[in-house]
Amino acid sequence: QYDIRKVEVVDKTLLPIGIKTPLQFSFNGSGTFDMNYQVSDQIKDNLRNLIQTNFGERVGRYDFGANLRELLFEYTSKDDFENEVMIRINTAVAKWMPFIELSSFDSVILTNGDTDKISKSVLQIGYSVPKAYIYNEKVEVVIFIL
Repeated sequence: QYDIRKVEVVDKTLLPIGIKTPLQFSFNGSGTFDMNYQVSDQIKDNLRNLIQTNFGERVGRYDFGANLRELLFEYTSKDDFENEVMIRINTAVAKWMPFIELSSFDSVILTNGDTDKISKSVLQIGYSVPKAYIYNEKVEVVIFIL
């Protein structure tokens, strides 16, 4: 009943940029939690967190996030839903991460046949960060629609 984990050796010349989310304990000797060591990884992590955060969830920053939660209960058609999601993500990125240039948006809504059940929407957002020489990256976010 022992949990065996692979321990990785981290190059000590690399400095961590930020904590990876979701939080995981580090087993590579770099600290308490797993860390991001590349700017591109940290930006992707921060963008995903911005999109998934709703108003009022960040202490001291009430309007931080894309605030998608209230849309989850108002799903009427795919076009209306996608347009509102795109507007909210664009607005949040323009305010909180203006160095990111959004380039594409794809949404796939997965249902299990019943319209009364929860559906899953997989959002893929394409972006670039020219000042950091990051081009044509994608972040994927899963949200559940009622």
